[in-house]
Amino acid sequence: MGFYGRQVLPRLLNKAMDTKVEREIRPRVCAGLHGQVVELGFGSGLNVAYYPSEITKVSAVEPSDVATHLARVRIAASPIPIEIAGVAGERLDLPSGEFDAVLSTWTLCTISDVDAALGETRRVLKPGGALHFVEHGHAPDPDVARWQARLDPLQKRLMSGCHLTRPIDQLIERAGLVIERLDTYYVKGAAKPWGYTFEGRARVA
Repeated sequence: MGFYGRQVLPRLLNKAMDTKVEREIRPRVCAGLHGQVVELGFGSGLNVAYYPSEITKVSAVEPSDVATHLARVRIAASPIPIEIAGVAGERLDLPSGEFDAVLSTWTLCTISDVDAALGETRRVLKPGGALHFVEHGHAPDPDVARWQARLDPLQKRLMSGCHLTRPIDQLIERAGLVIERLDTYYVKGAAKPWGYTFEGRARVA
């Protein structure tokens, strides 16, 4: 990852992912979180303001030092304890079966080995624990999907590995998680190749 990916992109995302659209979605995805939570792709801490009071601790996983630095004010202001617990979703240095929930917001698109990350998600969750997620990904409309396929190589270069074409629901189910709620939609105001969204919750059976 070059200078742009290390230094510039985290700062751009801190602004670009904090628009009215994301601020409407984040509280829905965070609703129901409780107990011990792992957040994949913690970023600059944009979800912190929406953590329910029922959370007792957050283990934050984030590969970017710059994003973690940008999050410091949000972490300090949070009434819920937040600890930086690793940098790689594919290899969580966390105990098995001890967490009530995992939170992932616009993260699974970028993790290089998404199957490994979802396998780790399933491993650390308690029986009945839940993955709360919102992700953009592969659209069902053929014309949009073709554009996603065309744009994907450029997207990965400009956004440090972010994919437009991942079938998020299928990936979650392939990891052995059971989707109990799923809403799919195009985000209002976003170009369709970037805007097709999977929002929901999946549980360990």
